[in-house]
Amino acid sequence: MTSVKVKFRSSDIDGEQGLIYYQLIHKRVVRQITSGLRVFSREWNENAESPNIFDNVSTDGRADYLLSVKARLDWDVKRLNAVIAMFEKGGGEYSADDIVSFFKERSGDYSFFNFTKSVVVSLRKSGKVRTSEAYASALKSFMVFRDNKDLVWGEVTSELMQKYEAFLCSRGVVKNSSSFYMRILRAIYNRAVDLGLVVQANPFRRVYTGVDKTVKRAIPLQAVRQIKNLDLSGNTRLEFARDMFLFSFYTRGMSFVDMAYLKKKDLQKDVLIYVRRKTGQRLIIKWEQCMQDIVDKYADSCRYDYMLPVLQSSCADMIYYRNVLRCVNRDLKKLSGMIGLSLPLTMYVARHSWASIARSRNIPLAVISEGLGHDSETTTQIYLSSIDVGVVDKANSLILRLL
Repeated sequence: MTSVKVKFRSSDIDGEQGLIYYQLIHKRVVRQITSGLRVFSREWNENAESPNIFDNVSTDGRADYLLSVKARLDWDVKRLNAVIAMFEKGGGEYSADDIVSFFKERSGDYSFFNFTKSVVVSLRKSGKVRTSEAYASALKSFMVFRDNKDLVWGEVTSELMQKYEAFLCSRGVVKNSSSFYMRILRAIYNRAVDLGLVVQANPFRRVYTGVDKTVKRAIPLQAVRQIKNLDLSGNTRLEFARDMFLFSFYTRGMSFVDMAYLKKKDLQKDVLIYVRRKTGQRLIIKWEQCMQDIVDKYADSCRYDYMLPVLQSSCADMIYYRNVLRCVNRDLKKLSGMIGLSLPLTMYVARHSWASIARSRNIPLAVISEGLGHDSETTTQIYLSSIDVGVVDKANSLILRLL
């Protein structure tokens, strides 16, 4: 039996604050772990192993400090018990010193929030910027659900994830977006399992983690021609948005973040070579005159060897990039109204449209997948699943005519 208690040691100096520490007892061996937290003797309740929050507090703001102390103590005790539970489930022999060492060395790993943040940083360092942003977005959503209250891995249960799913639904989050968050959190949880931080309990087994058919986000070739032929002279913002949309379409649906970071050196003779920031995949595109026309048009506006005038800083500020993307998407929606589209245009529509048009020309799925830079044909099929409805209807009409 292993026990954890919170203790208080008064200061030897009158009027000074005493130190709070944790007492760990395992097989009659006693170890102490300092918390680094200090309170006055009058503020400590020995029986409750907690500070007196409102008793004898006269100094303004002191109650808030004691509340934060209590929250930290509760959190540390929870993490210590999680470490003990891990050793217990391991089934092997362990000592009090093993518990203390693991608690001190891996304490951050037992925090769900801190562990996830470390994964986000790791992804960013490895060049997977878009993936890191997706993980950060999922964490932000989960933190809102938790009201910023962290948790240890043992608290990630099936019941908790079902409550999170209900929370997302109540906020109007669509099924695919909810599933997207769940898959990311599941991937993080599985990392913790692989590291031995928690025993696999399959907490995501009762929530939806599939992918439904998405709303159609592609436009036909005729609409792309209309966008290309729009007379936007005199409106530089709309013209820029249109050109970025077309450049993405010309380059097989290149994502806007990859366009933003393109350098002139990436163009080698008649071949454009770049690495997708989302997946790290290296893509090669035959350079066409239509691409060159857009690059030439903005050559004088580009800085720091960038091919397109999106980023204006050598440090490549992601916040600035997002602001530009937001403005481009807003202007693209204006363009969709100008040509009578019911679907609001975004940069992502260019990517879907290239895939849709390629499919309509009977280009093999494997070729489209390679062109988009997808990791698998399954991902490409998700793109096309909402596109092929018209093809199916035509096939059905042909069959019915045979009756």
